[in-house]
Amino acid sequence: MKYKLLKILACLIVAIALIGAGCTSQSDETPSEETTEEPVRIGVVQWDDSRATGNVFLHILDEGGYEYETVSADLGGLYQATSQGDIDVLIQAWLPATQASYWDQYGDSLNKAQVVSSGAKIGLAVPDYVYDSGITTVEDLKGNASKFDGKITGIEPGAGIMVTTEQALEEYNLEEYELYSSSTVGMATTLQDNLDNEEWIVATLWRPHWTFARMEGLQFLEDPKGIYGGSDNLVILTRPGFEEDRPEFYQLIQNYEMDLNDIESIMIAIDEGQSPEEAASDWLTENPEKYDEVLGTQ
Repeated sequence: MKYKLLKILACLIVAIALIGAGCTSQSDETPSEETTEEPVRIGVVQWDDSRATGNVFLHILDEGGYEYETVSADLGGLYQATSQGDIDVLIQAWLPATQASYWDQYGDSLNKAQVVSSGAKIGLAVPDYVYDSGITTVEDLKGNASKFDGKITGIEPGAGIMVTTEQALEEYNLEEYELYSSSTVGMATTLQDNLDNEEWIVATLWRPHWTFARMEGLQFLEDPKGIYGGSDNLVILTRPGFEEDRPEFYQLIQNYEMDLNDIESIMIAIDEGQSPEEAASDWLTENPEKYDEVLGTQ
């Protein structure tokens, strides 16, 4: 009953978004071959990395004169809506590891249209000087709790990486550690303070994240038990039949790639107060070749 209720709530959230509250129509012009077609409905996950890559792609669509609508909802709702055909394009999924549960549930009715970037991951991270001292795996934390004040610095309680870290503490028998919840900004501030003073710290972290662009000398601890799921791809998903229905638009998706470093540079701008739209626009001003790469006008 609880699962059914959650599923109904997710559908309601997406339904409300599709009615108009979460939809925005873009672009006054369309290519001549698109004039009789409906705007493409694009779901954008509201994480900084997705908003960074998503807004770069939307700016390129504007440049090409394509019509689209954007939809915001919770991650599970976006997966479900795309699998049911209510959303055409989903930017972006973390696969195969981080969002494996969603893929297991909806993947039979989804298409992996394009890998935007490779090498994304979540895990526990330490400064170089900790890594170089011999703490290179999650297993190496055992017996060294006093050097970290018995603390793992985390982010918001209930976040996926926090749940996974609780599992890691159990699987690696790290009962001498306590996982401290904070906020993403609070975690990053504590991490920077420890780096500045060369103090030992282990923190929950993921990439792409702006800390890797702003802070030098961070290493992920190896995870022999695979609790954190290994490396991920950032993937654009499409609904069933979208490739056949909109081949030109589908080709744009397949032309779209971004480097993790570029994504993180946009994330820094967002963190410093720019809107995702402004940050993406500024990045494209510095990298105008991306328009040609995606629109096929090289």
